[in-house]
Amino acid sequence: MPSRADRLQPVVDLAAEKAEEATRALATQQRALADADHQLAELRRYRNEYAEMPNGIGVSALLNRQQFLQKIDMAIVQQLNEVQRRQRALERARQEWTEARGRAKALDSVTSKYREQERKTQDRREQEQADERSQHRRSPRGET
Repeated sequence: MPSRADRLQPVVDLAAEKAEEATRALATQQRALADADHQLAELRRYRNEYAEMPNGIGVSALLNRQQFLQKIDMAIVQQLNEVQRRQRALERARQEWTEARGRAKALDSVTSKYREQERKTQDRREQEQADERSQHRRSPRGET
């Protein structure tokens, strides 16, 4: 009959696998946020460079420039929203990772305790058997 630790091992393995999946998901979300932050920084840099360019001579050039700056500003707002969405996704992934890791550690701890208890029980049994064998060896000599 399998021991408690052996019966629990598939659950421990599954929890460890879930923790690994959560780790990968967390890393993916961290990269996605870093990419979104980088893109936002690039948009801001581009906008600042464009805004600092010398003004065109005509009114139409000035209007075109203002329209283009508005489009860049809208792209920046959209990218800010994307960064915030990525931050929330990262926080969810971090929370899921923390929970999965905690479950895996707890199950591993329980399994280790079970294995330690089983080892102590086995050691006790072996000691009792050794004592019993030793007792049987002495009895015939002592009675004779």
